[in-house]
Amino acid sequence: MTQVQLAVFARAPVAGQCKTRLIPALGAEGAAALHAQLVERTVKVAMSVAHAEVTLWTEGKADHPFFQYLACAYPVLQWRQQPEGDLGERMHQVFVAHQQPTLLMGSDCPVFTSALLTEYAALLQQHDAVIVPAEDGGYVLVGLQTPCVEIFRCVDWGSDRVMDQTRQRLCQLALRWIEPEMLWDIDRPEDMQRWADMRK
Repeated sequence: MTQVQLAVFARAPVAGQCKTRLIPALGAEGAAALHAQLVERTVKVAMSVAHAEVTLWTEGKADHPFFQYLACAYPVLQWRQQPEGDLGERMHQVFVAHQQPTLLMGSDCPVFTSALLTEYAALLQQHDAVIVPAEDGGYVLVGLQTPCVEIFRCVDWGSDRVMDQTRQRLCQLALRWIEPEMLWDIDRPEDMQRWADMRK
């Protein structure tokens, strides 16, 4: 199997600056702690994929103690700072930097497994794009064969229209894409029970 490029977006777990919708339920410190837990879980799953080269694209202070911990715990993990721009521009620049088929994922989907990521990598070999929609109307993973900035334009990031607008862009560009399944991520207090059930 050829080498798999996996890119993970992660924000520094700073209280009050991450998982803000969970603060009413967990408090600022609790939400940040959960975020750190999810980031490390995502990194561990990505690192377990055979033939994978994993790059953590960080937002916020690169010298945050949590990132320093990850650097020690996972020494073969690659590191890059997220570029400037809105979410679409930052995602596009990831694909530009890798310049080969790449799967880019967020760090708050606890359903990812090594088997799923391996499956998505195989599907990307047969399609221009692989996108895994999220239940909230966005998506938790996007894979591209080659960079294509138009996919990320005219999208209302953070809204429940992201996936629908992305489908429109893919159709307009006449790209071959596949949506293997719909998954969920942890953004709202009601997601916490599913997370707790998974860990039983």
